This record gives sequence, C-alpha cells and structure tokens, in this order.
Amino acid sequence: MKRLATIGGSPRIANAKGRPFAANPVLDVQLPSWRSRFVLFVLFLALLLLAGRAVWLQGISTNFLQKKGESRFARTLELPATRGKILDRNGQVLASSIPVRAIWAIPEDVKEAPKDKLRQLAKLLDMSEKELNKKLNSDKGFVYLQRQVESDVADAVVKLGIRGVQTKREYKRYYPEGSVMAHVVGFTNVEGRGQESMELMHHAMLAGVDGNRRVIKDRLGNIVEDMRAVREPKEGKDLVLSIDNRIQYIAHAKLKEAVETHKAKAGGIVVLDVRTGEVLALANLPTYNPNNRKLLTGPQLRNRVITDTYEPGSTIKPFVVALALEKEIVKPTSKIQTGSGKMKVGNATIRDAHQFETLTVEEVIEKSSNIGMAKMALQMQPQDMWEMFTTIGFGQQPRIGFPGAAAGRVRPYEAWRPIEQATMSYGHGISTSLLQVARSYMIFARNGDLIPLTFQKTATQPIGQRVISEKTAHAVRKMMEMAAGPEGTAPFAQVPGYRVAGKTGTTHKLANGRYVKQYVSSFVGFAPASNPRIVVAVMIDDPSGGKYYGGDVAAPVFSAVAANALRTMNVPPDSLKTHIVMPTKRVQESI
Repeated sequence: MKRLATIGGSPRIANAKGRPFAANPVLDVQLPSWRSRFVLFVLFLALLLLAGRAVWLQGISTNFLQKKGESRFARTLELPATRGKILDRNGQVLASSIPVRAIWAIPEDVKEAPKDKLRQLAKLLDMSEKELNKKLNSDKGFVYLQRQVESDVADAVVKLGIRGVQTKREYKRYYPEGSVMAHVVGFTNVEGRGQESMELMHHAMLAGVDGNRRVIKDRLGNIVEDMRAVREPKEGKDLVLSIDNRIQYIAHAKLKEAVETHKAKAGGIVVLDVRTGEVLALANLPTYNPNNRKLLTGPQLRNRVITDTYEPGSTIKPFVVALALEKEIVKPTSKIQTGSGKMKVGNATIRDAHQFETLTVEEVIEKSSNIGMAKMALQMQPQDMWEMFTTIGFGQQPRIGFPGAAAGRVRPYEAWRPIEQATMSYGHGISTSLLQVARSYMIFARNGDLIPLTFQKTATQPIGQRVISEKTAHAVRKMMEMAAGPEGTAPFAQVPGYRVAGKTGTTHKLANGRYVKQYVSSFVGFAPASNPRIVVAVMIDDPSGGKYYGGDVAAPVFSAVAANALRTMNVPPDSLKTHIVMPTKRVQESI
C-alpha cells in the first residue's frame, strides 16, 4: 500500500489511481443550485409565519384566548341574597328563608359512575332510577337533579363521591303559620320569586340582589382557587305587616268551625282597624299549606275576601238609608207602610220575610225590610244612589296593590229601571268583594269619613274622605246596633261586655243568569258601638247544613272573633251585659 502524502499543497492521493478525494463520484452533486435557494426561502417563510402566528396569539388575540381558556376552568358562582323576612305587627315571623342545597350534575361526567352509587343517589333524592337516568341522559352540559334539598341529604350525596355530581347553596322559604296565614303571606317558587299575596306584591323589596364571584375549578368541579368577588349580594329587606297573628289565628279557627258546621262550600273573614285602616286579619277557606303545595288546587288558592265578588244583599241597606237621611227624604223616626209583606214594582213583586204593616226607618234596618228599603230608594234619583255606591268604593278596584283585587260591578245609573233601583237598595243587582263591604262600613264606624286600607303596619292615622255627615253616621250606627240586638235579625252577633252594631245579609246565588236555591250568608259589623275600634266582615258561601240566614250562620263568627280581638287589643268594655240576650221570637231578614 502506498503512503498518502501531500507535496507542495497539492491534493491528497486517495488511491493508487491518484484521483483527488473531492473528485469522488459519490460526492459529486448533480442538483441545480436554485433548489437549495428555494429550500432556504421556504424555511425562512415558515419562520416568518411562525413569528406572525406568535404575534397574533400573544398580542392581538390575547383577550379572546384568555376568555376561551377561562371558559374551560373558570366559573362564576352565584351568591344568593337572603330573602327578607315577613313579620306580623308584633314581630312574629310569618315567612323566613332557611339554607338548603341544590343537587346538580354534568351528565357527561356521570356516565361512568357505578350503577350501585346511582341507585343510592336516586334513593337519597326520593326519585326512581328511571327518573334519574332520564335527567342524566340529557344532552345539556348542566342539569338540576333536585332543588331545595335538606343539608343532611346533600351531605350524604356528597359522600357518595360520584364524579360530576355537585351541590350548590340556595334558600328555601318556610312559613311557620302554614295554612292559617297562607292567603295573606303567599309563597315563592323554587327560584325564590314571589307567586302570591305579599310574597308577590313586595317581591322586589324582599328578594334583594344576588351577588357572584369568580373561581377556578378542576375537571372534577372542585374549587381550587378563588379569583375575585365580582359583586357582593345585597340582602332583602324585612316586611312588617299590619296583621296581628293572634287575631288571625282566632279568625281562621272560627271561620273553619262555621264552614264545617254548616257544610259550606267556602268562607272568608276580614278584620280592620277603624283608626288606621290596617288589615288585622284575613282568612279564607278552603286554604292550603304553603310549605307543601304538591296537592294545591285552584279553589284553595283563591283569596276570596279580595278576588271573589257576590251580591251583598241586606248589608247594603245602611248606605241607602244614610243617603235618604242626607237628602232629607226621611228621618230615623219616619214611618213606612210595608203592608202585607208584598209590594208590586212593575210586573215584579218584592217580599218581606215577615208582615210588619208599619215600620219606622230605624225598624226597617232592625227588621231588614226589603219593602221599606224599596220605598225609600224609589224616592231618590238613581244618580244619587250610584254616586253613593261609587264613593264608598263599589265598582272600583281597591287601591291596596293586592294581586287580583276585584272591582265588583255597579251598572251605570242611566240604564236603571225602577225595579232595578228598588232591588239594588237591598243588595241585589250589584256585586262587591267582602273587603270592599268591610271598608265601606268605615263611614259608620268613623263618624262619616272613609280611609284607605293597608296591609303594612303604620303608626300614622290617615286623613279620611268625608262621605256622610257625623249626624247621619251616628243615626245609622244606632239602627245597626238595633239590628245586632235581641229584637233584630242578628242577636247572635252580640258580644258580652261590648255594644256591637252591624247588618246581616242573605242572598240567593246566581247560576247561568238565574237565582238558585243556594245562598251566600254574611254579616258585617263593628265594636264597641260607642267608640268603634274594629270592623269585622264574615261571608259563608253555600251553607247546606239546614241554616242559611246571615244571622244564624255568619253573625256567631263575628261575635267570637270580635270578642277575642277586642280583648287582644285591650279595648275596655262599654256594656254591662255579660251574656247574649235572645228574643222570644226570632226575626229573619228578607231575602
């Protein structure tokens, strides 16, 4: 083998043939020179694209990408505001919010959960496995499994450790008085929105404003970092009602007793404070339990005192007499011939329950004579009667802000026929709610003026609107005291130790435009008659136990409720009578 050498800087000899190393055919490149330049250009262009993409992602699209990233791990948690309490006038809690939990799930994450744990979950939530699976098979990213779950149940759900099943804090409304206060307080739905009565009327004030905060969660839904509080919750304000829980309880109990005793379809009662216009009690039957509304029906939900109208019957008579006195058509001692108990007006006949021959105006109210009322009414201008009815609020929606308050109906006086004017004088052909009638009686209890009603506690006495003179108010009050006395139509309205004044009402019900043998029995009165403090109105719908006159059915409820309310309010007695005085012969009102 020859030695390799370099002589005078000449190339090394690679082999015996003496060829240079660079001239090796293996190293001889046959590609064109432009190709290398093209590859270099492509690499440079790719570098520019990468640099541009980096600038786009890290500079221009930063906010967009940040939001996309946060959407995968950041969550906004709602911080529910505590709904305000509802209290009675003495601070008794009528509605409050208690902490509970909502059970929710991410269906995609729960699919791999063990079957036995899902069975346990269904059992804890009082659901069937079929119902649970239906919810978990949803294509939504989030589903509620159960709302308003008690804390101990929620804790047991958490202990199951099912991936994708989480809990969330929320509140449940609780009503300590249950069905007794249902139609006053109302209730909220599962979202905490007011649905009925005070909960609906004052929802904005009670609800407050929910807050929220931003957190970071891992893929299992666990909070790993608290980022920041976005908005603090604003708690709801408490609402203090005019209702007195003690009076409400006795009103509900006595109404229930009367409805059951007389096998009635329904009933209502309202108690008003004469000085302030505050509603001290309001109850309806049938009622419902706002804590458990699974079997709630329409008739249970109706607030009949405010939303239902009926023909008030003879409870209207004192207003027509008051108008006749104001117009000087009659005096309290004026005599009216009632004949044999029948009176023709056109082709129609007006009847009295008894034959009285001659009655004074005072006795017309005491004995509840339809004929006596018709004769007074027919001496008046229809417009005057219409103005009296509308002034005391009939035919107009009460301004109490209560959902569904009924206006009732008073037809325009221009269309009245003589028989219609006559029958309206004793409460036929006109419709009102029980609340409207109760408020209207304020003009007699307050010496002639009328004030607005309120369901909120107030310390101020409102300014009244003058409707009749004080002299007329006292005169009619005396007549109503006679009506609630031993010789009147409502001796059962008497309250031992107190003078009372009031008027019975008994009317046939309308069905398909015709009167049927079903009745609405009512009594409206106030006490003590010497210096009235409360107005109590009672209505019993369709009593079918044998008795149906207002003096027999509704008046005893007035007596029991008024007696308890006056003692509760520490109103001093104004009578020496210690027991109810009954007549030898009962006088029934005319229907």
